Amino acid sequence: MGHYNLALPLIGKMRFLGIQVDIYTFNIAINCYCRLNQVNFGFSLLGTLFKRGYTPDVTNTLLNGLILDDKTPEAVELFKKLMRMSEIELDVVMYGTIVNGLGRTGNIIRAVSLLRIMEEGSCKPDTVVYNTIIDSLCNDRMVEDAMKLFSKMNEHGIRRDVVTYTSLIHGLCNFARWKKATGMFREMLDSGIAPNVHTYSVLLDACTKEGKMKEAEEVLEVMIQRGVDPNVVTYSTLMDGYCLQGHMNEAIRVFNVVVKRGLHPNVFSYTILINGYCKKMKIDEAMLLFRELPRRGLKPSTETFNAMLQGLFRSSRCGAAQELFNEMEAAGIIPNSQTYGILLDGLCKNGHISEALSLFHMMESNGLLLHIVKYNILIDAFFNYKKFDTARAQWADDVTYNTIIRGFIGQHKCYEALILVEEMVQRGFSADASTFPLIVDILSTKGQDPAL
Repeated sequence: MGHYNLALPLIGKMRFLGIQVDIYTFNIAINCYCRLNQVNFGFSLLGTLFKRGYTPDVTNTLLNGLILDDKTPEAVELFKKLMRMSEIELDVVMYGTIVNGLGRTGNIIRAVSLLRIMEEGSCKPDTVVYNTIIDSLCNDRMVEDAMKLFSKMNEHGIRRDVVTYTSLIHGLCNFARWKKATGMFREMLDSGIAPNVHTYSVLLDACTKEGKMKEAEEVLEVMIQRGVDPNVVTYSTLMDGYCLQGHMNEAIRVFNVVVKRGLHPNVFSYTILINGYCKKMKIDEAMLLFRELPRRGLKPSTETFNAMLQGLFRSSRCGAAQELFNEMEAAGIIPNSQTYGILLDGLCKNGHISEALSLFHMMESNGLLLHIVKYNILIDAFFNYKKFDTARAQWADDVTYNTIIRGFIGQHKCYEALILVEEMVQRGFSADASTFPLIVDILSTKGQDPAL
């Protein structure tokens, strides 16, 4: 049932009551620790088993535990040691675990190398191992290599299943290779392999991103005809496609279908509609949906607040936007980088420069990561707003100038940086110890005006 944190105290209670703990119970305990990302405790129990003279059968559990704990390099090292040992025989499941870990961490070349070892050795790869590598190749945009591996599966007599086809269809759709993707889908049907919800969702997502809404509706119809029930995510994908096209009436129609089918729209569904209404400048409709969330027992996400904030700023309702941001913080929803970018952009574009600079200082003092987009937002305000001079005199100090200058230099925007340097000096500020060497480097390598 996945209640690992409840199982472990029961094992401890057994020992307290004097009940002999056998190797089967130890295996359960090691698995629990690995699932709780406490793999070190699992290794401690492994040591206890060795001391008692047992030959444990939990090696793959520990390998998987290390990977779940984002310790793939350690898992690979353990696997290499096991390969050199003769006591424990490596099986296809262990190989598959390491292949999965390498794929998750982007080490697809090493995963393919391990596949070659399996193909040439006694432990042959199965469908799961091939699927794992094909999916990783598609995620790394190496679709041609994935297709070659797909052909090799057929040559070696390895069964190809719904996961194999779905991964390839997804990879082909990402490259807009619709003809090849639909051909793969037909081949899948001809082979007697039934597509699942994920397969249809991949096709639906590809159609909606390309604005092919008629084709998307046809995919949904085929899905229902073949007895695969669409879920909330499937319908949300279709809604998102209509919202991207600005067809809000169609998006609402799909939303109503979800409700009629007895499904419960989630926060993601509402966020799609809210974002769609905000882009169409229908802020009141968006706010009605936003206020409906708590009544449905749903909590708005950071993305929901971001969509609503952007809509309010675009419609010049800055007071309402700032109130909503305060509400966001009060509700314990943590703002992300996009949230602060929306706030800075909204305040600057609506002429609230003092508030924007105040927010900028707060971000600096709290150690929040400042992306170049945020520097650009503020720099536009520096140059575009006539009323900025007064606010700049109040708020823009040497810290502001130095921070923005370093941001531009870091993104190789030297021209913009030097303009700010000149203005900074004219206003009586100077470069700090972090900025000064960067400026000197620009002047010496770019051949700029020595007067600067």
